Amino acid sequence: MRNIIRLVGLVVVAAAAASCGDVVRQGSSPVFLVIDSLQAIRGAVTPGAPTSTLVSDVITNVTSPAPCAPDNPCPTIFGDSGTVALRAPLKDIGSGAPAVPTTNNEITISQYHVEYVRADGRNVQGVDVPFAFDGAVTGTIPAGGTATFGFTLVRNVAKQEAPLAALRVSSNIINSIARVTFYGQDRTGNNVTVTGQLDVVFGNFGDQ
Repeated sequence: MRNIIRLVGLVVVAAAAASCGDVVRQGSSPVFLVIDSLQAIRGAVTPGAPTSTLVSDVITNVTSPAPCAPDNPCPTIFGDSGTVALRAPLKDIGSGAPAVPTTNNEITISQYHVEYVRADGRNVQGVDVPFAFDGAVTGTIPAGGTATFGFTLVRNVAKQEAPLAALRVSSNIINSIARVTFYGQDRTGNNVTVTGQLDVVFGNFGDQ
C-alpha cells in the first residue's frame, strides 16, 4: 500500500510539472510571440479608426470623384485591413536578477494566415465563410521591444466570391470570427507563431 501511495504521488507531481513547464518548453525558441493588440480597419474611401470588431461592407456606393456622384454612385469594393502589436518576451525570466534579451532574441515576422469560422459550426469555405488565405508581412520585433504590423484582413476578391457576393443584394449578414496566425523566426532560426482572433460581421451596410 505504501508503494502504491508513493507511486500515485510521483504521478501527480510529474503531471503538475509537465503542465507548468509545457508552455515554457513549447517550441525551441527562447522567446514567446505575444499579441498585445489585434484590431481591424474597415475599408472605405477614408478608412476609419482601428476597432476590435470589424463591420465589413461587401459593397460601397462611392459618390466622388466624378463621374461618381450622389445621384450616380459607383459601386466599389474595398478590402479591409488589420493592425497587430507584437512583442517577444523571454521564456526564462531568470532567477534573482532578471534575464536580459539580446539581439539573438529579435523576431522577424514574415508571413500570416487568416481563416474564418462561425459560431454555429457552418464553416465550409466558399459556402458559409470566405476562403482562408496566406499573406506576406515583413518586420522585426527588437529584443525586449514591440512592433506594429499592418496586414490584409479581408481581401477584395473575397467580396466577389461566395458567400459574400450574395450579400450585395440581400439584407442577410454573416457573423464570423477571423483567426489570424503570425509566423516568424528568431535570429538563430527558431520558428515562433501566435494566433489571435477578432469578430467580423459581413453585410451590405450603410455607406459612410
